[in-house]
Amino acid sequence: MEKIVALCKRRGFIYPGSEIYGGLQGFYDYGPLGVEMKNNLKRLWWQSMTVDHDNIVGLDGAIITHPQVWEASGHVQSFKDPLSECKQCHHRFKSDDLEGDSCPDCQGELTPPREYNTLVATQLGVIENEKITTYLRGEACQTIYLNFKNVVDSTRVKLPFGICQIGKAFRNEVTISNFLFRIREFEQWDLQWFTKPEEMDKWFEYWKEARMKWYQSLFTHPENLTYYQHEKLAHYAKKAFDIQYQGKEMEGIHWRGDWDLGRHSEYSGQDLSFEGLIPSIVETSGGVDRTFLFLLLDAYTEEGERIILKLHPQIAPVKVAVFPLLANKPDLVNKAQEIYKHLRLELGLSTAWDDRGNIGKRYYAQDEIGTPWCITVDFQTLEDSTVTVRDRDSAGQIRLPIAELDSYFAKQLK
Repeated sequence: MEKIVALCKRRGFIYPGSEIYGGLQGFYDYGPLGVEMKNNLKRLWWQSMTVDHDNIVGLDGAIITHPQVWEASGHVQSFKDPLSECKQCHHRFKSDDLEGDSCPDCQGELTPPREYNTLVATQLGVIENEKITTYLRGEACQTIYLNFKNVVDSTRVKLPFGICQIGKAFRNEVTISNFLFRIREFEQWDLQWFTKPEEMDKWFEYWKEARMKWYQSLFTHPENLTYYQHEKLAHYAKKAFDIQYQGKEMEGIHWRGDWDLGRHSEYSGQDLSFEGLIPSIVETSGGVDRTFLFLLLDAYTEEGERIILKLHPQIAPVKVAVFPLLANKPDLVNKAQEIYKHLRLELGLSTAWDDRGNIGKRYYAQDEIGTPWCITVDFQTLEDSTVTVRDRDSAGQIRLPIAELDSYFAKQLK
């Protein structure tokens, strides 16, 4: 983890939030490479939901909602935890996690348990005494339930169907740990699959398998992905599974039944039935930031002094790097610039340019950020219009005509 954190800062994947002011615990900013990789990841998820399925529609809900939403959802009550604070190191712990009466970190004396709410409160209004208290959403999925009636009234969906969303959520996490794994501002991708109650078993198993296959297709070492079955279930749940990376939760597949739509019907006074019933829900809810982190951990490889991020090509922030063999040879530079501009502007590939230092160091720099292919323009290029294409993972090289580069990369990225 320490190596990943250092790499992310050094190469522009992730920066600590508000760093010039000493940082703000639990918040991170995505740098130039990080935002490209994260956007690639979200595009792949969105395509897997909305393009690959003709009965799933998308939504982008507001971060702040009516305060009663969180009462109906149960978050105002269930997001309260009793905490104890160490009088010596001031670390806080959930009382349920403590095995003794002293601090697990420094053995100092603990305060009596005090109530702590993980919902992030905010106030709306311009006049101080008239502001209302509400919350930044504690999970992204609630706006899907709030807009269920809007979706069925404005589209032609029929059961079963899904509504999906990628969005920010916020929690006053008690323990901030493991870099992006547990943070206070995070992004989720959610699918809420609405179905008839008698078809819940079928669709639960379908989505459990489908989501695992999707993750397996992206990870360098899919064998690190496993299921975890929850034994302790919510009162409305028949079963619940997590997809884990090396024992850490990445996405949950949840049996929610008619709990959510039923609660919002009750609290809002609106009829949220459809096709003569309150639909039951299978939820798939994953952490975008956690997935980002696990993909980096899974791809990180050391071969001697060479650091390689063996990222899936469709996730890699840069797809191709173009080099002139020598930066002081105008003919080589001009030809390399032609190829660079074509790939970047006409083919639409995320393409990097580098003419600094020796060719070996340039290769290693691209390996470290996960660039799958490097193109080198050399003196033979000027003679026969071929270039060297180097593969990141094997470091092997092939010679290709410039005219065949488009079809080669289109095939590799299919």
